[in-house]
Amino acid sequence: MKTLDISIAGELNLDLIMYGLPEVMPTERELLGTDFQLTLGSSSAILAHNIAVLGLHIGFISLVGRDALGKVALERLGASGVDLSRVRVSEDSTATGVTLILPHGRERHILTYPGTMANLRLRDLDLDYLKSAKHFHLSSLFLQHALEPDVPALFKELKGAGLTISLDTNDDPSGEWGGVFDELLSYIDILLPNEMEACRMTRKATVDEAIEELGRRVPCVAIKCGSRGSIVRVDAKTFSAPAVSVTPVDTIGAGDSFNAGFLFGWLKGWPPDQCAYAGNITGALSTLGVGGTEAFRDPGLVQPFLAQHSFPGRE
Repeated sequence: MKTLDISIAGELNLDLIMYGLPEVMPTERELLGTDFQLTLGSSSAILAHNIAVLGLHIGFISLVGRDALGKVALERLGASGVDLSRVRVSEDSTATGVTLILPHGRERHILTYPGTMANLRLRDLDLDYLKSAKHFHLSSLFLQHALEPDVPALFKELKGAGLTISLDTNDDPSGEWGGVFDELLSYIDILLPNEMEACRMTRKATVDEAIEELGRRVPCVAIKCGSRGSIVRVDAKTFSAPAVSVTPVDTIGAGDSFNAGFLFGWLKGWPPDQCAYAGNITGALSTLGVGGTEAFRDPGLVQPFLAQHSFPGRE
């Protein structure tokens, strides 16, 4: 009996967002921002939070430090209803990871201290708990340094237990797209990159070439294309879904929020194009607040927005 819809193992940290700083910053000068926000960060946690708000039962395993940032991150994520009973606190002095984000219009600087996110190991995971879900998701492959070598074995065991698996690698800071990544393509059911990541991981010039290449290895590939919506390839067929038009406040976490809508639909058995459009809706919703989860923390915003855009299958 599967008690969870999705189990997730990954990073849990906060985003510190400072607005109004120049893109080119001189040293030895005190530069003044125009606004500052502290929000729940990390790809894994943003997805877990937002898909729990949509109504799925989510179990989350992570490693946090013995510090105030870890406590705040747990409180923010737990408020969505995500089960945090298997989250571990670091036994050493490593602090909870943190990401400093400096938005500059459509582009931004992203500066990350990995902290405990780089120390999560296979032995920190309760495998029976992960197997109690229908589906397993992993994000930020290349930031999880201690776990990465064991991810193929983890995926193999979870597949053997009957779970389906999705992966959002996020960016590879090294630019190499090596390690275990190629091996993982044999185990996953859904790959969820953005268009830049898809082109980089395949070394293709266009997103069309990239999705065709990835579609030869992965049953379902869903690529986020920002203001152009999204495309998904299943069974050698490519479908597109139009973007949802909004005036964004902040695009941080929009891709992770797309994943929430897409996986919600996929677990409900919706057609690929409907899953992609559901992802576009939830991705757009996230841009109406700062960071990746603040919009989803506002019930007065979530329910009307989903209803306005006819979010399919909403229970």
